[in-house]
Amino acid sequence: MKCPFCGFSDTRVIDSRLGKEGNNIRRRRECMECTRRFTTYERVEEILPLVVKKDGRREPFDRSKIIAGIQRACEKRPVSIETIEKLVDRLELQLQESGEKEIESSRIGQAVMGALHDIDEVAYVRFASVYRQFKDINEFMSELKDLLDRGEK
Repeated sequence: MKCPFCGFSDTRVIDSRLGKEGNNIRRRRECMECTRRFTTYERVEEILPLVVKKDGRREPFDRSKIIAGIQRACEKRPVSIETIEKLVDRLELQLQESGEKEIESSRIGQAVMGALHDIDEVAYVRFASVYRQFKDINEFMSELKDLLDRGEK
């Protein structure tokens, strides 16, 4: 494993522990050159479907893109990174279990919006505003009205 501080390629494992959910291993490492310590996570690489973008391009599912988008929506909101990671873990599991070779990006966006709606309504509206690309304030207000109407029921 390459040291993130000095780039030296020889490190030693100091400690290994099973992750909270039991699906990854947390390793504490020490660089043999600069002696700095860092943490790595090891998990099984799952086979996920290709994501079909709006313009027809296909690209591999990228967990980090999903997390980054959710983090932007949850900025300055009381949503922990642990909650975000669990949301993405559930999404990945659904994709793996579906057995599909390709999935449209819109389905992923809908799944994220549904989960955010249950976690934090402000983050939901933020994510929806980017994901749905509202063309004007009326579309945005319509979405807010729908959200408020659902909350009253």
